[in-house]
Amino acid sequence: MIEARHLRVLRAVARTGSFSAAARELGCTQPAISQQMKALEKSVDTPLVVRSGRGMQLSEAGRVLLKHATGILAGLSAAEEEVAAIAGLRAGRVRLVSFPTASSTLVPPAVARLRDSHPGVRVSLVEAEPPESLAMLRGGECEIALAFRYPQAPGGAPTPLPASAPGHGTPREARAEANLEAQQLSATTDWSDLVVTPLLDDPMVGLLPAAHPLSGRGDGRGPVELAELAGEQWIAGCPQCRGHLVELCAGAGFEPRIDFATDDYPAVVGLVAAGLGVAVLPGLALESVRPDGVSAVPVRTASGAPAVRQVVALTLPDLAEVPAVALMLERLAGAAAGH
Repeated sequence: MIEARHLRVLRAVARTGSFSAAARELGCTQPAISQQMKALEKSVDTPLVVRSGRGMQLSEAGRVLLKHATGILAGLSAAEEEVAAIAGLRAGRVRLVSFPTASSTLVPPAVARLRDSHPGVRVSLVEAEPPESLAMLRGGECEIALAFRYPQAPGGAPTPLPASAPGHGTPREARAEANLEAQQLSATTDWSDLVVTPLLDDPMVGLLPAAHPLSGRGDGRGPVELAELAGEQWIAGCPQCRGHLVELCAGAGFEPRIDFATDDYPAVVGLVAAGLGVAVLPGLALESVRPDGVSAVPVRTASGAPAVRQVVALTLPDLAEVPAVALMLERLAGAAAGH
C-alpha cells in the first residue's frame, strides 16, 4: 500500500536530488529516508530512483508516481485544511429542520448570534413538523431538528381524535383514523436514540372572542379552567395538537366539539375573532401572529398545572460532537432562554 508519508519522501528526494538533502528538508535522518524509499519501491515492485554520479534522479516509474503524488498530496493538504477549519469553526455547515413557530421565534436570533461570532459556518433551514422532521434527522437530511411534544396524562399514549372531528367518515373509519394517528404521535415522541437539548416549556394560551364572558381573564384575574369551556365550539390545529387538546379536555371531563381544524395560526385567530369558536395555541405561535379581535388568556389543566408543550432540539449522538452542531445547539438554548 502506498502511504502519504512515502509520497512526501519521494517528492523531497526528487526536489533535492539526494537522500541526505531530503532528510534535512523533512527534518529526519538519512537512514529513515532510505528505509521509506525502500518501502515505497517494495509497494510498487519497481525501482523509483537511479543513482547518477554523486546524486540520484527518478526512474521512469518514479517520474510517473511523482506526477500523481503531487496531486494526491495537494488534495490531502486541502482536506486537512478544510477539516481543521471545521474543527476550529472557521467553516462548517449546519442544516436545521424546524416547526413553523420555532422558525419564526427561536431560529432567527440563534442563527444571527452564530453568524456574528463564526461567519464561516453556513446554516440552512427547512420547515417540517414532527414526525417528518425526525425522519429527516435520522435519514441524514439535517443535523438538528427542532421538535415539540406534550406531557402525557397519567397512563397514556396520546388520546385519539373523537369521531366528531372534521374529516372523519363513518364511525369505523373514524376509529381507524384515530388509532393510526395515535400510533404516529406515539412514534413522534420516541427520542431514545437521539441527543435531546431541552429549550423551553412553551405555555399554552386560550384564545377567546373579544366579547366572550371569560375574555377578561387575560387581565391577570386568574387562568381559565378548561372545564369552563366545555360547551364551546373548538378550533384545533395539527394532528399532534388536536390529540393533546382532546387529552386535556378528557382530563377536564368533557369531549371537545371540534368544528374547525387548521395548521394555519392566522386562520385560527381569524376564526376565533369571528366568534366561530375557541382555541388553545402555543405561546410561541402568538409571537408570530397579530391577535386582533381575540383575547389571550392563561389556561389551567384539571390537575391545576398550567398547560405547556416541551420544545427541544434533537440531534444524533455522533453529530452532537461536531463543533458547528454543538455551537448551534448552544445558540438555540440561548435564544430559548430569552422567552
